[in-house]
Amino acid sequence: MDIFLAIFLCLIPIVLLLTRERRSSKKVPPGSLGIPVLGQSLDLLRAMRANTAEKWLEERIRKYGPISKLSLFGKPTVFIYGQAANKFVFNSDSSTIGNQQTQSIRMILGERNILELSGADHKRVRGALLSFLKPESLKQYVGKMDGEVKEHLEMYWKGRNQVKVLPLMKTLTFNIICSLLFGVERGARREKFVAYFKEIMVGMWSVPVNLPFTRYNRSLKASATVQNMIKDLIREKRVELEQKGASPRQDLITRLLSIRTEDNEEVLTENEIVHNVMLVMVAGHDTSSVLMTFIMRLLANEPTVYAAVLQEQEDIAKTKPSGEFLTWEDLAKMKYTWRVAMETLRMYSPVFGGFRKALKDIEYGGYLIPKGWQIFWAIPMTHTDNSIFPEPSKFDPSRFENPASVPPYSFVAFGGGPRICPGYEFARIETLVTIHYLVTQFTWKLCADNSFSRDPMPVPTQGLPIQLVPRKLC
Repeated sequence: MDIFLAIFLCLIPIVLLLTRERRSSKKVPPGSLGIPVLGQSLDLLRAMRANTAEKWLEERIRKYGPISKLSLFGKPTVFIYGQAANKFVFNSDSSTIGNQQTQSIRMILGERNILELSGADHKRVRGALLSFLKPESLKQYVGKMDGEVKEHLEMYWKGRNQVKVLPLMKTLTFNIICSLLFGVERGARREKFVAYFKEIMVGMWSVPVNLPFTRYNRSLKASATVQNMIKDLIREKRVELEQKGASPRQDLITRLLSIRTEDNEEVLTENEIVHNVMLVMVAGHDTSSVLMTFIMRLLANEPTVYAAVLQEQEDIAKTKPSGEFLTWEDLAKMKYTWRVAMETLRMYSPVFGGFRKALKDIEYGGYLIPKGWQIFWAIPMTHTDNSIFPEPSKFDPSRFENPASVPPYSFVAFGGGPRICPGYEFARIETLVTIHYLVTQFTWKLCADNSFSRDPMPVPTQGLPIQLVPRKLC
């Protein structure tokens, strides 16, 4: 009898597992997981590079409906879209879905970055980052950012008849990152960071097969080198802080090192500092450089909008004595310019989409999202929805004149709800300061067509070459 009871007890979990799998197989969303490991990854990446990713997703929606399964970057995935999907992604309890990027991003940036954390860890690390990135803290850095922009324009723009905007914007944003986030001034160390950073970026969205000569392999090697460089910086700044030679608010790294518990222990581990500095590095570099590049592209195509931005910026410039830095109060007056930036983000969001992980079986949209599967959403699916933004292909900054008129969870360039990007204000300052000096010092014409591709962020044809004319000569 004992033997039969033991066998029966052993069979219970197997029966339950089989029952669950049969039940799940009937309720998982329609679609195909495709070829193992590869799945639909290469199809999506090809569509992004051809600038047809939105159409690729729209075809999935027509074929399978509002929720479907596929395989992306080595993981079974459920694609969802719409306002409800955005709200679900950004507002769900941390016990339901967790932060998790693709394996390639996680391995390159490190598993202790804020995009990978949930619950108490996410709250702790986010709070530490916000202590530096919140408006009250960033006010003191406007002048330093102003100086970086002026020096950049003097070195790379003035006296040039033609420039390529995107590469120069990447140079500018990386110099700002090195200055404000790392406390690394111009010189050999910055140049070394730049070289390895470029290698990191090429493999961010890639199939995570670590073979020699692949993008992913090159990015992993560059990431390891940069993480060691950041650890060296941390050790140096820890010594500076202990010897009272550095202000706790000197840069992001010193700020994170200075946050202590009641027992005088550092709130963040070294890996958490390294991995989140890596994340801020990537987010602050590519997203802002793409945004400013596309603002310049759109201003060249929209003379009425350009005139309004110029008027706003000239009114501010007239109040500034020669050589004086912009202030936080000046940025607050740039309301129309920031609406132009928001509309640019709506039409050309630097980030195409993102991933989460189902931490348990989830019922969504009448289907089951199995525990452990990825959840994928795409930002353009609401940004270009005609029912939310009428005439979505039209550039219209007035859409953001009254923020309350924009439906919740429809504009998600910076995320939403408790998951809104902590670097929002940093990006705003960087963008407004840069555009102020560009429009007040130059006019420009495009030297290439308006096409662009995604790799994975938007890249204009030839890097957006423009013909420059100093305004004082106009």
